[in-house]
Amino acid sequence: MSNLLGPIRQLGIVVDDIEAGMRHWSDVMGVGPWFYNPQVPIEDYTYDGESYAPHNSVALANSGDMQVELIQTRNDVPSMYRDFMEKGLRGLQHVAFWTNTFDADLESMQERGFTVKMSGRVGENGRFVYFAEEHHPGTCIELSEVLGPKGRMFDLIRAAATGWDGTDPVRPFPDLATL
Repeated sequence: MSNLLGPIRQLGIVVDDIEAGMRHWSDVMGVGPWFYNPQVPIEDYTYDGESYAPHNSVALANSGDMQVELIQTRNDVPSMYRDFMEKGLRGLQHVAFWTNTFDADLESMQERGFTVKMSGRVGENGRFVYFAEEHHPGTCIELSEVLGPKGRMFDLIRAAATGWDGTDPVRPFPDLATL
């Protein structure tokens, strides 16, 4: 376990083709089922302090307690995903720590010298920040709030992976408004 913010809970992987990525992870790696959202509703999104409207597709599945996130950018909005791809990279772009104490953990990271590069919110109590790569070129750190509906969705995804038999490998994202 990390002594920074607890256990790493998610591996964020940038891909060119999310459908092919889900097939690979299901068929070759045996990971699933995948919960797929072709356009994640990101609110209050900023990159370097400027507001933008990103269009990202995301698929989530678990292998045990570790969540795997596949990300495909669908527009050219500035993002750390786009930066990663412009370097010719694909694969592990970030590791995420999940928190119920977002403000305190964000302050702690900033006191350690980490700088917020990208931020936003997915649903109620679903804030996230990505820290600049000044501490390690390439893979960056995400701090993700998991209170409320987003946390319940992550619990649902983890539970679906337990004993998954390979059927129904791609499923729609649950509606956060109903969780």
